[in-house]
Amino acid sequence: MKKNLRLLLLAAGSGLLAPAGAALAQTAQPALGSSLDATAGTLPLSLKQAIDYAVKNKPTLLSTRLGEQSAKAKVGEIRSAGLPQVNVVANVADNFKLQKSLVNFGALGGGQSATTLTPQDIAAAQNGQTVNLGTVTLPSDPVPPQAFAFGLQWAGNTSASVSQLLFDGAYLIGLKAAKVYEELAQKQTQQAEIDVVEQVSKAYYSTLVARERLQLLSRNVQRLDTLLYQTSETFKAGFAEKLDVQRLQVQRNNLVVEQQKASRLTELSVALLKFQMGLPQSQTVALSDSLSTALVDAGTLRRSLGAADFKTGGGASGLGDVPSAPAPTTTDNADQRAQDQQTALSGARTGQLAGAINYNNRIEFSTLETQQALAGLDLANRRAGAYPRLLATAAYGFSGSGQNASDLFAFRGPNSRTGNGFSNQNWFGFGNVGLSLQIPVFDGFRRKYLVQQSRIQQQTIERGFETLRQSIDLQDAQSRTSLINALDVLDNQRANLGLAEEVARVSRIKFQEGVGANLEVISAETNLREAQTNYYAALYDVLVAKVDRDKATGELFRKASN
Repeated sequence: MKKNLRLLLLAAGSGLLAPAGAALAQTAQPALGSSLDATAGTLPLSLKQAIDYAVKNKPTLLSTRLGEQSAKAKVGEIRSAGLPQVNVVANVADNFKLQKSLVNFGALGGGQSATTLTPQDIAAAQNGQTVNLGTVTLPSDPVPPQAFAFGLQWAGNTSASVSQLLFDGAYLIGLKAAKVYEELAQKQTQQAEIDVVEQVSKAYYSTLVARERLQLLSRNVQRLDTLLYQTSETFKAGFAEKLDVQRLQVQRNNLVVEQQKASRLTELSVALLKFQMGLPQSQTVALSDSLSTALVDAGTLRRSLGAADFKTGGGASGLGDVPSAPAPTTTDNADQRAQDQQTALSGARTGQLAGAINYNNRIEFSTLETQQALAGLDLANRRAGAYPRLLATAAYGFSGSGQNASDLFAFRGPNSRTGNGFSNQNWFGFGNVGLSLQIPVFDGFRRKYLVQQSRIQQQTIERGFETLRQSIDLQDAQSRTSLINALDVLDNQRANLGLAEEVARVSRIKFQEGVGANLEVISAETNLREAQTNYYAALYDVLVAKVDRDKATGELFRKASN
């Protein structure tokens, strides 16, 4: 993105004069009183307002926040496992072909006696009366096993069950992991916000530079029109050649084409800014900031940066010599080495490295810490798979049967009787309460290998800390070096621009006084536009380098929020 924007500027051309000894910094913005109204006619837009709007409305950020909401819903899903689980079940079945089973009546073989039971005997027994049963003698031939179908064609049941988790080690660890998981989603959202702030800042600065350059090109055209008019009048008076007028006309035509290109590139910069903000392209905007409000003293900025050094991360002001490390004041004993190792593992740096950069300011480091915590909880969770699991259960329901559907849904209770006095109840209640204890004994070493995977994942993240620290150190040194170099180039291009303007001014005066050549004026104007182009490119490089520096130190989003 930075290269593309810089190519746009280089293709467009020259730059803006700024006070000597000044350098670009973050623009101080007024407080945003309310959210921007994207439906207004022309929308005044400061850098802070652009950032605030983008953070609230950028489609990619809205998608990221949906992921954050999904993480919160996932947390709720995990917590719900510890709440009572209630289920209601109802079933109806048409047993159009009943399964039969053989029943052995051999015990009732011939010559033995059997007890007779009549409907009157059953009714009397149910009423609590004493019944004297009679006996009969069975046939002498034994009865072979007979096939009987148990149940009726139509059957149904309905029940309600409740279970409550009393103890589960994995669930308790899952509750801790749920909070960390939600925190990870929030940090991922913050990372996306930082990226949006970076993109909007660079696009806003690109638009500022393009706008200021367009204004300067307009002034160049006006100045060249004046010179062309004066030369034409001089030619009419016979004191200049027609060739001088033609050369200036060619110069003006080229400058007008360059102005038209710059105008289109400015429109493109505004379109890019709207895209980075998530603002509709149909919305008209007016940038309320100016480059002059983004200038601070370059010397002060250099002193705050120091000289970039890949070993110490700091140094003297300006581009002076890198200071050497101070001599050690203590002996290098085993205790000191152990302390330094522990300090390094904890994320700090000893000696001159201490305080050079705070890793915790970088959201990437904080995110990796959260991932490390999740990996530790994941390891504990898989180990907890060996713990017993205890649940309390309860169920209550009814089951019934009938020879047909209408008989099933007759819902006859215990007081229902047939005409001959037999009970014909077809629905019966049931209920139970109990405890369910689940003890994992052997799972084919599955849990063992899951624990190994979690340990490897945890070790991988621990190795990533050192890689990330080295990467942050490198970005810190690179951003500092890039910003210092950009400031030096800007100072040089500002000086060159001043010289080119002076040369062009003197050349115009000499030509008007008749002591200078027309080619000298054209050459001076060409060199001036080249100096302006170089100045604008250096100006944009400083702006981008400042944004990159703030991002490397973890201060970009904090500054944008103030």
